[in-house]
Amino acid sequence: MDVDLDETDIEILKRLEKSDDKNLEELSDELGLSKSAIHYRVTNLKQSDVITTISADVDPHALDLSMLLFTEVTVSHESGYAEDVGESLTEIDGVNHVYYMMGDVDFIVISRVQNHDQMHALIDDIVEIDGVNETSSRFVIQELETGGQLIDNMSDEMVDQVVE
Repeated sequence: MDVDLDETDIEILKRLEKSDDKNLEELSDELGLSKSAIHYRVTNLKQSDVITTISADVDPHALDLSMLLFTEVTVSHESGYAEDVGESLTEIDGVNHVYYMMGDVDFIVISRVQNHDQMHALIDDIVEIDGVNETSSRFVIQELETGGQLIDNMSDEMVDQVVE
C-alpha cells in the first residue's frame, strides 16, 4: 500500500485506535485543527484503506470467551491448498485469526471459546478439513497484554519510515 501519511495522520490514527467513539470536536481540540480538517483527513484515511473499519473493541471475557487457543496446522501441499484450507479455517465458529506461515507449520489459527467442549469441537472442525494432516494446540493461561493498538506499539523509527 502506497499512502502518504504525515505526523498529524499518525496522531489521528493513534487517538482513533485508543477510542473509536472520538468525535470530530474532541479530535479537533486535542490536535489543534479545525473539525473540517479532521473530517477531511479521516475521510482520506478511510478512502485509502488505512482505516478499514471503525468498531467497538469488545472484551472477550465479558462474553465468557476466556479460553484463547493457538493452533498450529500442517497440511498436504497440493495445488491451491493454502487458499482452500485457509478459507475453510476462517469459516469455523470461534476462529478469530488465521495466518498462512512459512516453515514447519502451514497455518497458525487463533481462536476463542467458552469451554473445553467448544475447544474440542473447534479442533475437530479443523481436523475435518480436507488436506489437514496434523494440528497442535496450546491454550493461554493468562493474557498479559491485550488490545490491537498498532500505532502505540510502533517505535519512533517505524513511525518515521511511514511518514517519510
